[in-house]
Amino acid sequence: MRHRSADLEAGLDSLAGLVADSLDLRQVLTEVATSAVRAIPGAEGAGVAVLKVERGEDPLVETAASAPFIVEIDDIQYALLREGPSITAASSRRPVRSGSLGGDKAWPRFGPRVGRLGVHSVLAVPLLLPDHVVGALSVYSFGKDVFDDDAARLAELFAKPAAVAVHNARTLAEALAVADQLRAALLTRPVIDQAIGIIRARTGCGCDEAFTKLRVLSQTEQRKLVDVAGQIVDEAVRRVLAARAQQAGVGPGV
Repeated sequence: MRHRSADLEAGLDSLAGLVADSLDLRQVLTEVATSAVRAIPGAEGAGVAVLKVERGEDPLVETAASAPFIVEIDDIQYALLREGPSITAASSRRPVRSGSLGGDKAWPRFGPRVGRLGVHSVLAVPLLLPDHVVGALSVYSFGKDVFDDDAARLAELFAKPAAVAVHNARTLAEALAVADQLRAALLTRPVIDQAIGIIRARTGCGCDEAFTKLRVLSQTEQRKLVDVAGQIVDEAVRRVLAARAQQAGVGPGV
């Protein structure tokens, strides 16, 4: 028991500062999975899945694994079958485990497939915050009946700070994505405004009508609005430069 507590302590210590170290979401998930293998007795591999909170969407956001055989298991669970212990743990908000996956009726399609890989034991726990499910953590072993009550208790203890670390990493990733979108908008807006000004100068129309013309052109050519605007601006710049070159006597043929 003392050895198991030391393993759990080592696993928990490795969770500290993951987001503070500016790791991206996938890196944090990988660290959580790797730490779980150290913290939970009997674990030979671990997988972490992050779920969306919004309803009506594909719930899976991101996964990470501590070993290649876990990647294969996760592909079976999430991409191929949408059935397995992590999904059950997350949806029920309760830990689940099996010591003989090949014959476990809880997952009649998932179990036999994973059993044929030589993986027989699983322990899955939900990653919970007070108001929602963040995702799920699953640990696997090649042996049968590997995870006992003590392992399940330690897994639940590990899952509490793991849920916080994963939630913080996801929140940071979403904030960075929004910042990137805002940055892109700030970069593209001047180009669009310049294109609208060029259209107004050419046609004498108002701002709203010029924007409508630009949007229709974008839809007709099936190109992004900023790309069409950039082409208009580039062409206008080339015309101005060509005219200045001719006025300076350095145009074609000079």
